[in-house]
Amino acid sequence: MPTSRNGGGGPPAISAVGLRKSYGGKTVLDGIDLRVPAGSVFALLGPNGAGKTTAVKTLSTLIGADGGQAQVAGHDVASAPDRVRAAIGVTGQFSAVDGLITGTENMLLMADLNHLSRREGKRVIAELLERFDLGDAADKPVQSYSGGMKRRLDIAMTLVGSPRIIFLDEPTTGLDPRARHNMWGIVRELVANGVTVFLTTQYLDEAEELADRIAVLDNGKIVAEGSAEELKRMIPGGHIRLRFTDPSAYQSAASALREVQRDDEALALQIPSGGSQRELRSVLDRLDSAGIEADELTVHTPDLDDVFFALTDGNVPTQAQEAAR
Repeated sequence: MPTSRNGGGGPPAISAVGLRKSYGGKTVLDGIDLRVPAGSVFALLGPNGAGKTTAVKTLSTLIGADGGQAQVAGHDVASAPDRVRAAIGVTGQFSAVDGLITGTENMLLMADLNHLSRREGKRVIAELLERFDLGDAADKPVQSYSGGMKRRLDIAMTLVGSPRIIFLDEPTTGLDPRARHNMWGIVRELVANGVTVFLTTQYLDEAEELADRIAVLDNGKIVAEGSAEELKRMIPGGHIRLRFTDPSAYQSAASALREVQRDDEALALQIPSGGSQRELRSVLDRLDSAGIEADELTVHTPDLDDVFFALTDGNVPTQAQEAAR
């Protein structure tokens, strides 16, 4: 589960107000606002073409914005890009390692770019290769590595300069399930050590598993933001389902409960619910008062898939749109 080391107080690690970017007349970022607390994982979730990579490139100074303001590590990305770059690490969607040289040689290049002395560089490299379980493969050409190994090396190279803020742009794209879970463990370890992680992904389970807060980006706009649980509460459709084997108990329960949807064939009742303990207790109390016991009770709450499809399909109910603002 997500575990932030910062309750949200103090200056944010990353902030943006009205950030805009267009290419050839097409608006890619349409005035987005972001605030990422230090020591947390922030996930930018959205379909392909939503603008996620453009947001990362803009915040990490790889491209300039057309409008708005952004600060990273307390520095303005437009007026102090060198200071921003000195404070961050960036890992793109696709591995940036050089396959023709070894893992150690890739790491040495990063140590040189970060102006580490040869002695300090070797020390840091040895620690990182061991930390990312790459010690045995360190002296082999990277082209012989698996996809998961290349991604681990990618992040290890990013950490050579000890950045406190890391941008991970779809870090598990193309990885098998085991490699994805290993990458999740790496992200959790980074945050446990106080690093702020800005993560882009199109995987719903990844956002829910890792992020303290999630912003849903669609067509260049932030259409909702909150924790996974907060986002789920925006979408209606949650319900309590009661199933009976005794037809008389079923009829009695239907009479005792309000706003029920009946399924006479299955002897099942469905009651709208937001999934709270209070609502569940109320239903059970009414059944108990009437001397009725259900044979089966299940609670369904909208999951992040429901939220994602509702928000990105433009089918967000009015109350969810208001809550997202």
